[in-house]
Amino acid sequence: MVIDLRDFLHNVEKILESHRLDRPGAYRRWTAQRDVGLNPYGCADAANVLYTIGRFPQDALERASWIAVLQSLQDPATGMFEEATHHRIHTTAHCIAALELFDARPLHRLRDLDALKDAAALRKFLQGLNWHGDPWRESHRGAGLFAALVITEEVDLAWQDAYFDWLWHWADPQTGLFGGTDLPPVAHSGSTSMVPHMAGTFHYLFNMEFARRKLRFPARLIDSCLDMLADGRFPLGERIGFAEIDWFFCVNRSLRQTGYRFDDCQAAMTKLGRRLGDSVLSLNPATDDGLNDLHSLFGVLCAFAELQQAVPELARSDRPLKLVLDRRPFI
Repeated sequence: MVIDLRDFLHNVEKILESHRLDRPGAYRRWTAQRDVGLNPYGCADAANVLYTIGRFPQDALERASWIAVLQSLQDPATGMFEEATHHRIHTTAHCIAALELFDARPLHRLRDLDALKDAAALRKFLQGLNWHGDPWRESHRGAGLFAALVITEEVDLAWQDAYFDWLWHWADPQTGLFGGTDLPPVAHSGSTSMVPHMAGTFHYLFNMEFARRKLRFPARLIDSCLDMLADGRFPLGERIGFAEIDWFFCVNRSLRQTGYRFDDCQAAMTKLGRRLGDSVLSLNPATDDGLNDLHSLFGVLCAFAELQQAVPELARSDRPLKLVLDRRPFI
């Protein structure tokens, strides 16, 4: 059964229009009833969504307005972008990644990240993250640091080598996940499972994919992801968010490196894709809170974009969806 996304994508354009404010590039994140003001995720994710669905701004004056809006959200004293729902490193990386879609950069150097441009400080920072207790949220910092500094070219190749060398030695040979050994199930969103470790690993994996680096244990990561889907403790495919792009990306990009359990991977991605399609297409785009959070909406569109690459002809759209991660790191 083909997942026909065409009507849904038309409604995505309507959602974006309902979130637009007073000038090109200015967006609220949520509906007017919840959020009436300019929001970093509203602006960044409007750009991300338009890129994904093939409606990215082309006019030079319009693009200039988008760039100016995004640049205005940076604190010139610190170089950081901030919003209440995410760590400031995540918000900074997310806005910088959106600017990159316009071939633009922030106006100010990332001064508050200067101390982490030293390799020893970088390793200490990564070691200090809560890999066992809160790997998903902590990866926003660990991956966002790389994306922000690399996109702005504030670090060199030696720094990147130090980053990836640390991750190489921090990969679990039993699960293929990042976080050391003896990784425990973690509570998140009302369930306790290994999905938070997978979601955390995804954030480092998209940095590795950008930099053309190898996974250490891709076959083990495939096993882990297939086990997560089979045990069902985390409701993959039933919510608007990012868990599904995390899972599809981990499976598909691991599969590219090893070819391990190809038929099992295809069957599992097809199963989850159809479940996600059934769930998303059953929602009312005019009223659903998940779809009307531009950040969450972007997450589910990324899942369909990766699914189109992973399982050809499963998800139908007028033009192929484009995954921003194939251009630069961070979502």
